[in-house]
Amino acid sequence: MIQITPQMRVLVAIEPADFRRGIDGLARVCHESLLADPMSGTVYVFRNRRRTAIKLLVYDGQGFWLCHKRLSSGRFRWWPSDSGSGATVLLAHELQVLLFGGDPSATKAAPVWRRVA
Repeated sequence: MIQITPQMRVLVAIEPADFRRGIDGLARVCHESLLADPMSGTVYVFRNRRRTAIKLLVYDGQGFWLCHKRLSSGRFRWWPSDSGSGATVLLAHELQVLLFGGDPSATKAAPVWRRVA
């Protein structure tokens, strides 16, 4: 079972991904487009063009997890805009809000008092 912890780094890809891609294809996107190491333990979040589904890719030290969530109705309303780097960093609690179709930028959570490197 995959567990998202507060110490995990979460990167949300801004551009939509081709959801016909599997683990290897999305790992290549991480490496080439996001300029990040897919085996670093970072959680990578991708969306499809219609904003009806998202995929999470994460390496846990033994292998990759690929999680897919498709909404039964509606679309993901929030998605980051272009920041110049191809991806936006989210906190773990913001990812939970995103997974439930919410707006992570509107969450009113307690501030992180200590960054974990």
